[in-house]
Amino acid sequence: LPDIYIQVTIPNEFRRFGRVNIGITAGIETTVAPKDWIDGCNNVDLVITTSNFSRDVLLSTVYNENDKVTGKLVRQHRIEKPVKVLFEGVDTEIYNDTYNNKFELDIPEEFAFLFVGHWLKGDLGQDRKDVGMLIKSFIETFKDSDDKPALVLKTSSAGFSVKDREQMLDRIKTIIGNTENPPSVYLLFGELTDNEMNDLYNHPKIKAMVSLTKGEGFGRPLLEFTLSGKPVLASNWSGHKDFLDLEHSILIGGKLTDVHDSAIDNFIIKGSKWFTANYDEAGQGMMLLYKNYDVYLNRSNELKEINKVNFSLDKMTEVFKNILSSKLDLTP
Repeated sequence: LPDIYIQVTIPNEFRRFGRVNIGITAGIETTVAPKDWIDGCNNVDLVITTSNFSRDVLLSTVYNENDKVTGKLVRQHRIEKPVKVLFEGVDTEIYNDTYNNKFELDIPEEFAFLFVGHWLKGDLGQDRKDVGMLIKSFIETFKDSDDKPALVLKTSSAGFSVKDREQMLDRIKTIIGNTENPPSVYLLFGELTDNEMNDLYNHPKIKAMVSLTKGEGFGRPLLEFTLSGKPVLASNWSGHKDFLDLEHSILIGGKLTDVHDSAIDNFIIKGSKWFTANYDEAGQGMMLLYKNYDVYLNRSNELKEINKVNFSLDKMTEVFKNILSSKLDLTP
């Protein structure tokens, strides 16, 4: 029997195998965790998740169990074990503001917004990263501009097959539709190494990262990108708010909406909510960033220095040690 057993997985897979059992999970993207996640968290002695948002959702999720005959409340199922936050630290030896000029990005535009993330299932405006409406908002914002920026999508769905690539291209073309003289939208498809991702972030034509995500357990690409010193425009909700703020980023308002049936799976459950950005505000934010880039670049350079210290791999190690030392009692 091991003294300490640590599992890094989804909470419904947490099991007791040691004297002290710790479950680590990236967390949740909506307002409600599944019931089997609550049960799984109660199987271990300590739960560690990646953001204040994920912790708060896990702890606030409650399922009522009622008597089948009388309908009276029998008990409430909630997490009864401690939940701690351990952010996903970034290796600053890899992710930083260094540019490798051997990394080529063959686009004519000198100003490009970058999106990084999966394009998962869901109708237009309903997929978790809201990639479709990001494209639509970008096109509507810049279609009448004389000097147009570009949008680069580093995205895929389940994998990097030819079929997957063609489906991505078809989805982009469908959204652009019959728009006259639209700005360019590029699909960057295939697997890149960590070093290549940093090269992409620091390419001189990539000026900012954008995401209208409906929910993040943490939002790691957004954090990685901040270490380039360039601006980020993102939704004003969920896990990435631990390292993005209104002073140094553009955070887009919106409202909580029901998860659409087309996006529901075993983890994103019916009856939960997530964020839908105000698309007009998103367009205005992109235009502001484009027209006043130097102003936002000064702010994001400040954020780079903050996050380099507070969200590094070394800092994560320090926080992890503190969590373990404060919570583990291995006295026989």
